[in-house]
Amino acid sequence: MSTESSSRGARKVRKGVVVSRMGAKSVKVAVSYRERHPMYGKVVTRTKNYHVHDEADTAKVGDTVTIMETRPMSATKRWRIVADAK
Repeated sequence: MSTESSSRGARKVRKGVVVSRMGAKSVKVAVSYRERHPMYGKVVTRTKNYHVHDEADTAKVGDTVTIMETRPMSATKRWRIVADAK
């Protein structure tokens, strides 16, 4: 897993779990992160779902994958799978 060259800018990388297969070469990946609640101070876990392009079409529900920001692939897909984190 390598980041793109600096001339194209730094691309965001996330690690998450495949929660749904949406069709040919498309999956939904849930990325969890922890943050402090702004008022109460308690650390809470938040989850964000990303629509991801899976060129190899090999990701299955439950797989842990690494995703990277990319050019728009469709109306909602802005991320692609770069590695399976097994």
